[in-house]
Amino acid sequence: MSTGKTIAAVAEEIKWNEAGLVPAIVQDAKSKEVLMLAYMNRESLTLSAETGVTWFWSRSRGELWNKGATSGHTQRIVAMHYDCDGDTLLVRVEQTGPACHTGTYSCFTGEVQGIKDTESGASSFQQSSDRFAMLNQLEATIAQRYVERPEGAYTTYLFEKGVDKILKKVGEETAEVIIAAKNKDNDELRCETSDLIFHLMVLLRERGLSLDEVMAELGHRHNKTKPSS
Repeated sequence: MSTGKTIAAVAEEIKWNEAGLVPAIVQDAKSKEVLMLAYMNRESLTLSAETGVTWFWSRSRGELWNKGATSGHTQRIVAMHYDCDGDTLLVRVEQTGPACHTGTYSCFTGEVQGIKDTESGASSFQQSSDRFAMLNQLEATIAQRYVERPEGAYTTYLFEKGVDKILKKVGEETAEVIIAAKNKDNDELRCETSDLIFHLMVLLRERGLSLDEVMAELGHRHNKTKPSS
């Protein structure tokens, strides 16, 4: 917990509903994709903290359940937080296999269309103003492909072939970037750089590294080079 409180102290601050439950949002710690929503009671919260893997309360079966105990699609807890009102938990995990019982990476696969763009007034999917939003989206898509392995997808092909194939593609795309730069062809450079970034992100997922970790490393190096005041 970010406050550093014991699980017993946190349990006292949670606003349990009339059934003694609190919703728990489960998020992939690497891709930041929201994977599922489940419910915890005091016992499952304690078990989750003590074992380091997720435990929930099944409202339909009326019993505790350890996520992935039968399927093998376990969730190792990286961090756990509760919101300002104390009525929702956020559990960041390392997901093994698909999170959803249907076999998909995330339970949230149904997209709502026709969201009104408040800037243009048009009814469309509103794109983020963050210029790096595409990287977040790409990281989430690659994470989904890694788990689901859809037939015919190029990313599935790379993951199935393994790290040597991925490394070969990274090397090839690196060479293409160099050639494009030497040719002073910015259109070619843009395309080849996109290919390189994509294959690097596939490599990161295969090795279990997130963009956040890369950004943290860059931040660490940047701060080291700052002159002292």
